[in-house]
Amino acid sequence: MNISEFKNEHFSHRVGWLRAAVLGANDGIVSTASLIIGVASAGAVHNDIMLAGAAGLVAGAMSMAAGEYVSVSTQADSERADLEIEKRHLARNIEYEREELAAIYRQRGLTAELAQDVALALMEYDALGAHARDELGIHSRTSAKPFQAAFASAFAFIVGALLPLLAALTFTRWNTLLVVGLSSLFCLVMLGGVSARLGGAKILPAIVRIGFWGGAAMVVTAAAGALFERAFL
Repeated sequence: MNISEFKNEHFSHRVGWLRAAVLGANDGIVSTASLIIGVASAGAVHNDIMLAGAAGLVAGAMSMAAGEYVSVSTQADSERADLEIEKRHLARNIEYEREELAAIYRQRGLTAELAQDVALALMEYDALGAHARDELGIHSRTSAKPFQAAFASAFAFIVGALLPLLAALTFTRWNTLLVVGLSSLFCLVMLGGVSARLGGAKILPAIVRIGFWGGAAMVVTAAAGALFERAFL
């Protein structure tokens, strides 16, 4: 087979934005649907329900963007700090660092002689890059990208939050709890399937996982709204 015809697809390069997007979309659907269901179960009128949902969309999107940016920036800061430490180690004792790298390769199954040769060749080419990949586990394909994560998470949250919000807006004559709950569960199932497909994972476990926790969140919030109505209204 010609190498150009060989399909060799991997999924690790999608980890950064896919994780943020799935988290954002899931949170958008679950939190907005739960908010709408909780307010509706407390006996609120339709306009108040829509106001709560819209406020949840805006606040949630900004919160997701800020949270992802801060958390991923912290990861990126840690990666940079580790690289600075490794630079100092290389400048102080490059022979020790070469032996450390060779030991890593021996643990992976290379012979002692081959491990030494590989460590020497890689460090002559890019010493810091070799230690970043093989000692610290920092790789450009999976390294932290704060802006990418923040945008993916916020955009996905908005898309996810619009689904239960539009369901509540469109079916004003229907039971809001039933319509928003069922439509949101359907969207969560679709999200689980799509995210599993993009990540190369099994679809059924992803669907069950995301559907169970999303449904549990909506049930608990509905119960909280009903209890609030009985206690204070």
